[in-house]
Amino acid sequence: MFGPEFLQRAVIWGPVILLSLTVHEFFHAWAAYKFGDNTAARMGRLTLNPLAHLELFGTIVMVMSQFTFGWAKPVPVNLSNTRNPRVADIWVSAAGPLSNIGMALIAGIIYQVVGTTALEGQQPLTQILTAGVYINITLAVFNMIPIFPLDGSHILRNLLPPQGKLAMDRFDRFAPIVLILLIVTRVTWVVLGPIVFFMAGLFMGL
Repeated sequence: MFGPEFLQRAVIWGPVILLSLTVHEFFHAWAAYKFGDNTAARMGRLTLNPLAHLELFGTIVMVMSQFTFGWAKPVPVNLSNTRNPRVADIWVSAAGPLSNIGMALIAGIIYQVVGTTALEGQQPLTQILTAGVYINITLAVFNMIPIFPLDGSHILRNLLPPQGKLAMDRFDRFAPIVLILLIVTRVTWVVLGPIVFFMAGLFMGL
């Protein structure tokens, strides 16, 4: 397990995943603060310090999966502190995935500006930029799945009529189990993989 491939992933993918998760959670906290909720800020989560966002089990899973899967601590949000809870929930939830799209776009622009020719002798830099695109797009697309507790479920809930919300409330009791099954059976990657590769191709000019 801890061979050359693992070490390469640890050096290249590890820091990129850590940065991507940190930015994701920071923007959840920032959006909540902008809408009037300072819960995350008071708990020290309105920061780009990765240590504030690391979750022990999520980090262990990240290492054991050879940096292909992991998670950070969810940012605490108290919607009752916001001026418009429904709108706030939509934008606070969307802020994380949108920040990852922004990170992927930045990495893709750098990749295109520098150019593949100039990067031929800079394999580590090529790998970091490529990882920056793919990891951030994957995080954004995955988190938009409308299954609790992912960000997409919060967005969908606030766009549905009352009957739809009640149906989601009933489903939410089983949603985490369903999500785990979808991940373990790789159904999520079969469905989301083409989207990730398509967007990565656009961002990197492939």
